[in-house]
Amino acid sequence: MNEILISALLVIGSFFMLVAGLGMLRMPDLLLRMSCSTKAATIGVGTMLLALALYFENLGVATRALATICFIFLTAPVGAHRIGRIAYLVGVRLWEGTIKDELKGVYPADACLPFGQECLIPDMDAPEVGADIEKEAD
Repeated sequence: MNEILISALLVIGSFFMLVAGLGMLRMPDLLLRMSCSTKAATIGVGTMLLALALYFENLGVATRALATICFIFLTAPVGAHRIGRIAYLVGVRLWEGTIKDELKGVYPADACLPFGQECLIPDMDAPEVGADIEKEAD
């Protein structure tokens, strides 16, 4: 029974990894490719690591596998989000079939300089520069 569960988890993980690879080849722009790879690969790696933990039947291996699964589930979406946001700010073109650009007009045009230069992304919650000086002058 244990071998059947392990085999099923490996097949499911392999399927999701295959879908992630196909998504990387088939999707038209960077943001869609990152979405495919992050979602499918995270689930694929998670199920394969779960199969590994069940196969070895060792508490140390299972603990490390579960810790790795938690780490991947926490960091992969955050990393993909950050890479996508910077790619958008740098000016990576969206797919021509994109219906709505929800970030258009949110950031100033000079928020991020061309590749290789520093991005100057303002903190949306911070007060404007010089606002505290104007208050003191009044």
